[in-house]
Amino acid sequence: MTDESEPTKFVEGGEEYELLANDEGTTYLLRFKTEELAVTLQGEQLAEFNKEYGLVKAQYPAYNSDQRLAQIWDQGGYSWLAAEQQEGG
Repeated sequence: MTDESEPTKFVEGGEEYELLANDEGTTYLLRFKTEELAVTLQGEQLAEFNKEYGLVKAQYPAYNSDQRLAQIWDQGGYSWLAAEQQEGG
């Protein structure tokens, strides 16, 4: 496994959600702040996230960051992934 930097670069976010990336753009961290859940996205999961992220941005241009990230969190199953990562590490 490669030694990649932690996602600390702010991409977007609001009161409830936050999206961070590493400097290389190869690892993202999607956080649901109010529930204290987060999911790390890499590889194929990151590619799928980026497709959905682009689609939501195009379909809902008036959405703010929280609305956009909530849409992805809910419809993309990221809450389930976050819980799985929290349990399994």
